[in-house]
Amino acid sequence: MNELTTAFKQYAEERRADLIGIAPIERFDGVPPNHHPCSIFPETRSVIVIGKRITRGTLRGVEEGTQFDIYGQYGLSWLCDRMLAITTISLATWLEDRRWEAVPLQDLPPQVPPSGVAVKPGLPPPNVMVDVKDAAVRAGLGEISYSGELLTPQFGPRQRFQLILTDASMDPTPLCEATICTHCKECAKTCPLGAISLDETGTVTIAGKRMTVGKVAYDLCRKCQNGACANPCHPSGLPDRLGAICVRSCVHSLERQGQVSNAFATPFRKRPAWQRDLIGRVSAQSAG
Repeated sequence: MNELTTAFKQYAEERRADLIGIAPIERFDGVPPNHHPCSIFPETRSVIVIGKRITRGTLRGVEEGTQFDIYGQYGLSWLCDRMLAITTISLATWLEDRRWEAVPLQDLPPQVPPSGVAVKPGLPPPNVMVDVKDAAVRAGLGEISYSGELLTPQFGPRQRFQLILTDASMDPTPLCEATICTHCKECAKTCPLGAISLDETGTVTIAGKRMTVGKVAYDLCRKCQNGACANPCHPSGLPDRLGAICVRSCVHSLERQGQVSNAFATPFRKRPAWQRDLIGRVSAQSAG
């Protein structure tokens, strides 16, 4: 590992980054210009993906169905816009102190349509959105699960990401070879709306890594009353499901199967999960 990469990772650990992955820009070959890092910073040599965990306790109030603001703050808004953002800009500043340009990027949904016109021929219109989950796979941090969420070997689906684009050539993180998602389909089985298909699947290929993903009816996810919420950045983005019953079931299942290294003394799910249908009625399963 070169000295810059070693020192950077040490500083990232000091700044409480839970995950650091580095992808050389060549791993983005084939990504269209409206999602490509070089459309933002043409001299990009390395794409750094920074992750902070969603602590398991942050999901507790949603799991019990009694306190949702904890997750909304420490698992979503404050985690992204304060804690993770401070870590990201600190790492970008560290690189620029060493004369390497560093472009910090928050996790903006790639589904957001252009909001302007191209400033000259051959350029995509603003604003270019880099797919952060896609970048995390390219940076070796994990894989796309059956539910379509990003899983890491450390925390499963419990993390948020931001990016730094830099012209520094840094040592790349190998692609994740571990199989994290076991296709137990607990995400689909516990969804009271049937938004995740049990049998219809597709294949997502990122940097040569092939992953099987279930068909998701995101129009139903947007109506979910089981912990999902609208995308916090833009209404066109996919709904945020990291607190939803599908992902909470994934957390429980991965821990039970020993698939994540961040283990606990007690199981995540201690009682039957509460469930509500499209109009808010409590299901027989959760009522029992």
